[in-house]
Amino acid sequence: MIAITREVSRSLVHCELTHLARTPIDVDRARAQHDQYREALRSLGVEVLSLPEEPNLPDSVFVEDAAIVLDEVAVLTRPGADSRRPEVESIAQALEPYRRLLRIESPGMLDGGDVLVVDRKIFVGQTLRTNASALEQMTKLLQPFGYEVISVPVTECLHLKSGVTRVAENTLLINPAWVDKKYFNGFDFVEVDPSEPFAANALLVGGTLIYPSAFAGTRARLETVTPRIVTVEADELAKAEGGVTCCSLVFNVPL
Repeated sequence: MIAITREVSRSLVHCELTHLARTPIDVDRARAQHDQYREALRSLGVEVLSLPEEPNLPDSVFVEDAAIVLDEVAVLTRPGADSRRPEVESIAQALEPYRRLLRIESPGMLDGGDVLVVDRKIFVGQTLRTNASALEQMTKLLQPFGYEVISVPVTECLHLKSGVTRVAENTLLINPAWVDKKYFNGFDFVEVDPSEPFAANALLVGGTLIYPSAFAGTRARLETVTPRIVTVEADELAKAEGGVTCCSLVFNVPL
């Protein structure tokens, strides 16, 4: 298993923000927390590929938004924020040795944070960063591989995975105020602690969760589903509307 990551940009303080007020970001602290995150991935046996800093691309640490990596192919996105579109080409170069590359084309807009893949189902959030054209393109691109693409309305948060992520084989962690459970038929749910609305973003690697240390109430709920949780400090990148899924592209490499 490999994870593509990228160094935190020195211009992170100029990141795109949609639902959060701008607050001071300590770039050095963000980098230290990002290093801890990568060490957590390595501790789970993941090979970490760290791309160099992009000084002029503030949000470029959030590599998840540039591509969706499936077993058969990778889909390069066309991010909804104009400032983020230059991030895609270096991610394409990093992925090219591992996957055949497909692309979302204009007028499609798609952020990878709006895409939740669970086996052969691909849930795509309807947000300010992802539009109907991208949904249609994904459906056509991935139909030959047997994927079902499902549209999911999202309210009050940046991305679909701000409000729901997979935390076990058939279990989703969800903030039901932001994402409605009815779009995920057949799944079990863990709801976030009501005092922690931003706590629905977790990264499942194998059978272990990488999870922000800030959300103790929700973590206690998760421990009823899985005891295998590795916590990391992630509050500095959270000021840029980032979560633990945002900072890596994790995928299997054929032997």
